[in-house]
Amino acid sequence: MMEDSTEGLNQRIAERVRELRAERGLSLDALASISGVSRSMISLIERGESSPTAVVLEKLATGLGVVLVSLFDEPAKAKAPGGPVARRDDQPLWKDPASGYLRRNVSPSGVPQPMQIVEVQFPPGGRVAFESGVRDTRVYQQVWVLAGAIDITLGTDRHRLREGDCLAMQLDQPTMFHNPTREPARYAVVIASEPNARR
Repeated sequence: MMEDSTEGLNQRIAERVRELRAERGLSLDALASISGVSRSMISLIERGESSPTAVVLEKLATGLGVVLVSLFDEPAKAKAPGGPVARRDDQPLWKDPASGYLRRNVSPSGVPQPMQIVEVQFPPGGRVAFESGVRDTRVYQQVWVLAGAIDITLGTDRHRLREGDCLAMQLDQPTMFHNPTREPARYAVVIASEPNARR
């Protein structure tokens, strides 16, 4: 079932990346230039022929001026009128092929609010490093550990979080998530964004 879910999500990601790129009037070459993801990789992702990693998706999201979680939304043409409730069985579940971490988009899609919630199950020894670049929006996250432990490094500052701990951060520098234990970790991420003030 997880494979079917991941396959379906890869197709959804493909459509969302194409849709967002078209909305911004970006060619494949232009998106490659601003995201740091090769033109050929973007082409494979947009055709649904690649299982992109979380790191690649974060680079694409930054290049497209959106938060990573929005790449898992249904494309505009497929969106059915949604309500304020997201049932667990309808929440997209995705597995990062590089680290093996599982992310579930908990928030109802299509609800116009500035925050979103994601649940993450991080495997023992798992590690993901994001190179946050210059963004058109300020992105804030709070990570609340529900079980286990996780190390989060922001720039040069490392924070060891255990069950019940919560870290507030802004995504404006390289960020690494690492589970240094032999047990899986589970945590919730609340994400909020606002446009940067234009000068």
